[in-house]
Amino acid sequence: MRRLLPRLLLATLLFGLLALLAAGLAWQRFETFRSSPAGAAEGAVLLVEPGDGFVSILSGLRELGVEAGHDLEWKLLAMRMAALPRLQAGEYALAPALSPEAILRKLVEGDVLRHRFTLVEGWSMRDLRAALASDPVLQDDLTGLDDDALMARLGRPGVPAEGRFLPETYLFVRGDGAIGLLRRAANAMDTALAETWEGRQPGLPLASPDELLTLASIIEKETGKAAERAEIAGVFVRRLRLGMRLQTDPTVIYGLGAAFDGNLRRRDLRTDTPFNTYTRAGLPPHAIAMPGRAALQAAAHPADGETLFFVSRGDGSHHFSRTYAEHRAAVRRYQLGER
Repeated sequence: MRRLLPRLLLATLLFGLLALLAAGLAWQRFETFRSSPAGAAEGAVLLVEPGDGFVSILSGLRELGVEAGHDLEWKLLAMRMAALPRLQAGEYALAPALSPEAILRKLVEGDVLRHRFTLVEGWSMRDLRAALASDPVLQDDLTGLDDDALMARLGRPGVPAEGRFLPETYLFVRGDGAIGLLRRAANAMDTALAETWEGRQPGLPLASPDELLTLASIIEKETGKAAERAEIAGVFVRRLRLGMRLQTDPTVIYGLGAAFDGNLRRRDLRTDTPFNTYTRAGLPPHAIAMPGRAALQAAAHPADGETLFFVSRGDGSHHFSRTYAEHRAAVRRYQLGER
């Protein structure tokens, strides 16, 4: 019996040492698993739907190439991080270098993938609606809403939709709808327009911020060259002061609507619509496109000068003239090919 006790004590100590060694190795393995790259595929995106449990999420990770760790290790890590009740639905961008802990932290913090939608300077509402409808992620919740109903939904009843959204790049997440994005763009335009109107050049022949918006939209459609915007604005402002008709093709094209086939004819210039600035004096009823910040600034700060006419050179730039005779000569040179 006395001989047996030392043997039992030795076996117990040995077993304890082995247990400690095994625990140490297990802990080291777990720490390595926790902090090492999980191996997700490059560009992988994990979609967590509302109501998805941890098993479903882990299955989704496995499908995206994540081979690191046993399922039990993932669950133990989630329990250690107190993550299980806090995992959020959404779309998550993964990368090969992300560790299991970093992935779970993303899901806990709701660090979801953000998509981009860009409103382009010069777009009309027709262009904007087509782009929104074709976006593969953004929810199209505009169905059944015409422009008037849309503006009422945005808290702007009676305000024309054309030009009321600021061209910029907006971030959104999966599940967001077009109306929410347009509300942000409309608020951004309200702010930009108010600031521009407040800082406008004194004495402009513009009665309201809406008229500035309309003029800026025409400038936006007339040129894409930054250096020309203020000069074109100057031409239009001088014409307004003199009571001359603006005679700008983009307004005629807008007034023709779907009837415009891409070729502006002389008879189109004589076809009267509320937007035909060849047949009607002053500004058209409202904006014809979405002006960017630069076009707004040009309308608010037109360049000084004496020019009253301009014609396209055919390379995106324009030739400016002071008199009608000079303008006719420029038309013959640049439009008719005469020298």
